[in-house]
Amino acid sequence: MIGGAFGVTLANARTGDEAAFACIFRDVQPALLRYLRMITVEPEDVAGETWIQVVTGLRRFRGGEQDFRAWLFTIARNRAADAGRSRHRRPAVPLDMTEAAQQLTTTADAADQALEAVSTQAAMELIKSLPREQAEIIVLRVVAGLDAGDVAKIVGKTPAAVRVAAHRGLRRLAGQVAQAGVTL
Repeated sequence: MIGGAFGVTLANARTGDEAAFACIFRDVQPALLRYLRMITVEPEDVAGETWIQVVTGLRRFRGGEQDFRAWLFTIARNRAADAGRSRHRRPAVPLDMTEAAQQLTTTADAADQALEAVSTQAAMELIKSLPREQAEIIVLRVVAGLDAGDVAKIVGKTPAAVRVAAHRGLRRLAGQVAQAGVTL
């Protein structure tokens, strides 16, 4: 989170300051990708579409940092739904890839390697084992840092339903961790 400097950073980004926009992007992008990996098979593509919409709507956006994050994740969820509908209308045809092309697509970038180094990947895999609704709510609450009210607006539920789903999901995760004998 950027914190107190967010207002100034946002104002500068609105005027075209690339460094200010990059600051916002770097702050939110890791959480955005983790969220999108939970809800779509095309997280990088959907993230790109999300940021395009953010850039075009940035001048109209009003609010603080939490409002921005809620707005961004709402856009991301909508773009993911659009991508899913598009994928069903136009199924992909797999092509044979050369060995070099396969290596390019499977080489992890530095950010992914860092995430794996701190067991984020393992945690995300555990979250993926939850029912989709619970997993999405937990990622929005914990990874994206949104409050129950913002998450409720994004997923179309009441804040109470979001809290209950998060509680049930976290309880289920705790049970899985205890069953596996993992100690923290």
